Amino acid sequence: MEINQVNNEKNGYFEANEKNVEAGKMSYVWAGEHKIIIDHTEVNPEFSGKGVGKKLLMAIVNNARENNIKILPLCPFAKSVFDKNEELSDVLF
Repeated sequence: MEINQVNNEKNGYFEANEKNVEAGKMSYVWAGEHKIIIDHTEVNPEFSGKGVGKKLLMAIVNNARENNIKILPLCPFAKSVFDKNEELSDVLF
């Protein structure tokens, strides 16, 4: 599975693709220079139960760690993963 980021001044998303099929997407909006708000996660029903959402979230977390960005997870899925995994708290604001 390949995960790519599309980013611009105001918002962006991470997209998971497998064999040229979109498996899922996690979108965010910028809330300042070093803060993002995860606002939506969408997984293609064909990939349900395959951990696509978690892979997308970990890609965002890794990107945040590398670029000194803090995250506010408003998306219910992202918030639930953060709530269950204390090791992700270093990127929260």
